[in-house]
Amino acid sequence: MAFKAPVKDQLFCMKELAGIDKIAEIPGFEDAGYETAQAVLEESAKFNEGVVAPLNWSGDQDHGSWDNGVVRASKGFKEAYAALAEGGWQGLGQPAEYGGQGLPKIIGAACVEQTMAANLSFSLCSILTGGAIEALLTAGSDELKTRYIPNMVSGQWTGTMNLTEPQAGSDLALVRSKAVKQDDGTYRISGQKIFITYGEHDMVENIVHLVLARTPDAPEGVKGISLFVVPKFMVNADGSLGKRNDVYCASIEEKLGIKASPTAVLVYGDDKGEVGAGAIGYLVGEENRGLEYMFIMMNAARYDVGLQGLGVSERAYQHAVAYARDRVQSRPVDGSLPGSAPIIHHPDVKRMLMTMRALIEGERAMALVGAAAYDTAHNHPDAAVAKQAQALYEFLVPLIKGFLTENSVEVTSLGVQVHGGMGFIEETGAAQYYRDARILPIYEGTTAIQANDLVGRKTARDGGAMAKALAAQIAETEAQLNARSSEAGKKLAKQLKAAREAFLQVVDFVLANVKSNPNVVFSGSVPYLMLAGNLVSGWQMARALIVAEDKLAAGEDAAFMTAKIATARFYGDHILARIASLRDTILDGGDSVTAMPLDAF
Repeated sequence: MAFKAPVKDQLFCMKELAGIDKIAEIPGFEDAGYETAQAVLEESAKFNEGVVAPLNWSGDQDHGSWDNGVVRASKGFKEAYAALAEGGWQGLGQPAEYGGQGLPKIIGAACVEQTMAANLSFSLCSILTGGAIEALLTAGSDELKTRYIPNMVSGQWTGTMNLTEPQAGSDLALVRSKAVKQDDGTYRISGQKIFITYGEHDMVENIVHLVLARTPDAPEGVKGISLFVVPKFMVNADGSLGKRNDVYCASIEEKLGIKASPTAVLVYGDDKGEVGAGAIGYLVGEENRGLEYMFIMMNAARYDVGLQGLGVSERAYQHAVAYARDRVQSRPVDGSLPGSAPIIHHPDVKRMLMTMRALIEGERAMALVGAAAYDTAHNHPDAAVAKQAQALYEFLVPLIKGFLTENSVEVTSLGVQVHGGMGFIEETGAAQYYRDARILPIYEGTTAIQANDLVGRKTARDGGAMAKALAAQIAETEAQLNARSSEAGKKLAKQLKAAREAFLQVVDFVLANVKSNPNVVFSGSVPYLMLAGNLVSGWQMARALIVAEDKLAAGEDAAFMTAKIATARFYGDHILARIASLRDTILDGGDSVTAMPLDAF
């Protein structure tokens, strides 16, 4: 099935909900308003539909190879990445001084969603490169920036993040890789890193690894971790490539999904390069502040992983709709057709498709509102406005990462279900999306890690101030809905109010118990994240309904606006309705989580 980029809905969200015209009022973004966004998204759609999407199925079936340290990408990936670089897509949101186009995140995020929907495995390489660029921009020396960033922005080189070790998954306090300072100011790196996405491949001439390691005299725990740039090939003073560094790909993992994305085991310091024993690395920033710098990459990556969940959900939805239109099975229960009909006529198939669609549209709106908050926080000349936007963005990141990825598993599973038995057969393609989606709630911090962040840093730390400020904005939307004549608006206002009040009950519960009874609070942290994500997503759908009703009344794009209204109504009836049970689970279910003696499991 051919992929169609969701340009129209992306533009609707950007203009009507995320406020791209306000972003264009920020100095430096004057030329990045709606018309620019439309032009860029349409070109992005052509690239992703024509170049990237056709490689999705083939990449899953024939996903490259490892041979004695050499990794060859899936057929067509090298050429597609060259096209990505030539089109300037890697540098879309990067600073112009390093060769980027300097566009706001709100435009870049929409383009990234398209690439992820087109081919999730392929998209990961450029995403991680973007994270490496952001870390160097924030903490790198001028020399490191000049030496490495332009070639990553151009797509000539790619970047990685090297955190995980066999004994150190999410607990980075256990990192054991060593970095020994040399007389020339460089460091010799030794150790092993696992789960390194695109840690080795043949699509570009050099790979820039950002590596966490400890110096010999570093303090224990996370306070003793430093961050280093370790290139695959050394870079000479004139910018040309030099000797092969002592970093070697020992193997690539066989995985459930994202099979065309090589997940490397990297060994540093095994004397397999051309520089002697120990990979040569360059300190980023100051010693022992590596985790702080790496979090820059991680936060960027967490937002992007949320977009991965959105993208693969969109692809699964399109696939399921196409199948439901074609598959003829059974007579409609209402007798509207005399014989067997396409299954899209059946109520439960409609329910599944509407669940997929409602989740996707609410999530897309939330993600783009988050991108607009990021742009405001990092570029607005008014410090107070920027600070407020930063608080919003930080609150939304765990929701975008957690809610969108957890739902991607639900949405892609529904996609398989729509296909029935054929969904379980690989040749239909529905299973691939389900398999690909399953990693998303895990990597770059599991849903529980995002939820713990939401509880501890984003709710308890400020006494619930940001959470309650968000609730106040939602109440304003409720008032707008109640002031309308539409029955759909009034009903959604009632549903949104109930969801908001449930959210506030949970916030108060967290604040009251997080110190005195942390086990009870954190046993409900993931349900809290899902509740909050659902509320914010539903809020955006409520705002969308207001806009769509007004535009429909004005005679603007009746088909699109009618569909948007129907989707918003469904969200209120079926998705917001989940919040009450989540609230009850959080408020009343904590004790039963911890009641079982550990030796009884």
